[in-house]
Amino acid sequence: MKSLDLGSAKVASTVMKLAFPAMLAQFVNVLYSIVDRMFVGNIPVIGDTALAGLGVVAPLATFISAFAFLIGIGGAPLFAMSLGENNEEKAKKILSNALLALIVVAVAVSAIVFFTVNPVLRLFGASDKTFPYAKQYLLIYTAGAVFSITAVGLNQFIIAQGYSGVGMCTTVIGALANVGLDPLFIYAFDMNVAGAALATIISQFLSFVFVVVFLLMKNTKIRLSFGHYSLKTVGKMFKLGLSPFLIIATDSVIIIVSNMMLKIYGGENADMWITVSTVVQAFLSLITMPLLGISTGTQPVLSFNYGAKNIALIKKAEKVIVLMGLAFTALMFALSFPLAAPVARLFTANKEIIADAVWGIRVYMIGIIPLSLQYVFVDGMTALGQPKFAVTLSMTRKMIVYLGSIVFLPMLWGVEAVFYAEPIADIFGACLSTAVFSVFFPKIMKKRAATPSAAI
Repeated sequence: MKSLDLGSAKVASTVMKLAFPAMLAQFVNVLYSIVDRMFVGNIPVIGDTALAGLGVVAPLATFISAFAFLIGIGGAPLFAMSLGENNEEKAKKILSNALLALIVVAVAVSAIVFFTVNPVLRLFGASDKTFPYAKQYLLIYTAGAVFSITAVGLNQFIIAQGYSGVGMCTTVIGALANVGLDPLFIYAFDMNVAGAALATIISQFLSFVFVVVFLLMKNTKIRLSFGHYSLKTVGKMFKLGLSPFLIIATDSVIIIVSNMMLKIYGGENADMWITVSTVVQAFLSLITMPLLGISTGTQPVLSFNYGAKNIALIKKAEKVIVLMGLAFTALMFALSFPLAAPVARLFTANKEIIADAVWGIRVYMIGIIPLSLQYVFVDGMTALGQPKFAVTLSMTRKMIVYLGSIVFLPMLWGVEAVFYAEPIADIFGACLSTAVFSVFFPKIMKKRAATPSAAI
């Protein structure tokens, strides 16, 4: 299979060929969790309670998957820079170290979750009613975490070689399998929540097999190899991958704290509000995950040309990426008005939950268009090997503005105020990221033009 020429002068075409498969892959990836929630929410009798249980588990599952991005998105820019320098041996070394790091991290994270599952679920919002469903799903999901983390992490190196279509197929294979297996295990085999989790890990295993087989094929540009392990190389991946990891991991923290606030201020309706939040978060992920596909899927063209010191192409590519992000979020903002209610009805037949979910979606959409600037500029900085900017911008938005709003707003205006933390953080983050990028991007380009390639 032919890979893209990341150094092509046709920048807009290259960016789009990277972005669209990545967007589709991330959209399909969302189906993993959304399909589970849809089928679980419609289980007779226990549906709404089981869905609230999955709402508690969702941020923990997201946190587990974040480790794939710590190594995958941390290593892929270094990998692409090496290709831009025509240093294939260095690229092979980065890939082999990434494989080992992914496996070690996945096993360690899984072990920690197994030993702490009870107190963690209680702390993060599970009630007596939702706890059994949350625990059942999380334990089964964690058993297959090594496959999901390794598949997602290695897939970044496939995309970084220009195989954007193959990267998309990795996700599509798993998602389609999940859609087919969910009703079989949940309803036909009467496994309920356990069936949803089992369908997910089997699907993730299929994606894992596909990725490994492709990276071992003779026609693949940079094949998977073993050896040449280096803590220094892994450390560089961790350093560069810290920003995307924190972005995703803090998403989990935000949802966990949000569930805690909904439980505290929701009173006897706490489980209902957690269910509403679960539906709203699912809708938001239909926008933010494809947006992440744009911002991270296009990183190879930035990293490759950074390695090749092609400053003009980097500037052109960045403009195209910004326009794509704004256009996509503007379209989704417009579609959210007619789609909010139909999407909410996919999860539950409870009219009260549907009405509150539609309201929550409307609130979340207030800052969705400027949010695209936050994604594009932060991930752009990561692609250019500038983790300090990416981490600072991400943490300011999430851990100061967003988390602070979640904690303090309901103290003043009650449980519904929790939902307004999202647009406040989105608008603030977009303004700060745009200002920082405008000031420092020209300086980074000027410094790179004067730096020898070997100094990356």
